[in-house]
Amino acid sequence: MEPLERIRLIEAGVRPETFASIAQAMRRSKERLGQMMGLPVTTVDRKIQKGELLNSDQSERVVSAAKLIGQIETMVEESGDPQGFDAALWFDEWVDKPLAALGGRTPSELMGTAEGRELLSRLLATAQSGAYV
Repeated sequence: MEPLERIRLIEAGVRPETFASIAQAMRRSKERLGQMMGLPVTTVDRKIQKGELLNSDQSERVVSAAKLIGQIETMVEESGDPQGFDAALWFDEWVDKPLAALGGRTPSELMGTAEGRELLSRLLATAQSGAYV
């Protein structure tokens, strides 16, 4: 999805079911994903029950997570054989590993802020280029 499309989606609001779909793809509980993203599951569940969309901040968090998973899919497609590779599962494992490039912090510790998610995106791009991270 192009940046302007993502912005329009965020501004309009994302369906809360998208959050549940990401959790399912990662095989991570909604609670663990919500904690990682700074998005209360009770809020998501309430919005599902009421048929409401997520607000722009909540939508940005969900779209950013999907964007990171999409970035990983693209990296594998461009760099190797994507057959049998599951980007969401790889992401689920990666976010819980302490990384030297993050001062020993895990990517999941940074998922709660836009700046942290952007840092993770840059880190993935650097890794694809073959630079030491």
